[in-house]
Amino acid sequence: MDPNRPAELSWRLSSHPITLLCFLAFRMSSLLVYLFGLLFTGNFVLIFIITILLLAVDFYYLKNIAGRRLVGLRWWNEVNPQTGDSHWVFESSDPSTKTINATDSRFFWLALYAQPLLWVGLAIVAIFRFEFIWLTLVVIALSLTVTNTLAFSRCDKFSQASNLAGSALSGGGLAGNVVTGMLSRLFARG
Repeated sequence: MDPNRPAELSWRLSSHPITLLCFLAFRMSSLLVYLFGLLFTGNFVLIFIITILLLAVDFYYLKNIAGRRLVGLRWWNEVNPQTGDSHWVFESSDPSTKTINATDSRFFWLALYAQPLLWVGLAIVAIFRFEFIWLTLVVIALSLTVTNTLAFSRCDKFSQASNLAGSALSGGGLAGNVVTGMLSRLFARG
């Protein structure tokens, strides 16, 4: 496959087809169960429980497995026990050791950004149908999907910035020469 050619949206071109198919299945299943419940059944409690379980599995699978295997990104939240401050930690695979498949990347980012938009659309539907109890489920779904979307977006930006800085310093270019000169002067004075 030519690396300069745009990737096609076919799961058969994936480097990790099982991971990709599970990722897409978890992403779609919560939406489909919610739609089925909203349109065809009045059993809110059963649909609520099943949808929440599917959203939790999707959140976990995306955060811990699919993100790492499909695009080489991972994030987590750490809390400082002394101060109680919380901060996100981002991790990306080394681009020199792991090549990201363009098909995996396109599926990942498309599904990552599409799901919150679909939940917003379902929130609008619930409001117009005056099904406010279903709106609680949509709010929970939005909080989980938006959290993953924001975290992976920041993780990707962090990864790109780290790769750019690493290539500038190791490339021997102007930035590398400036930093090397500054460091040698700093240690020469000490």
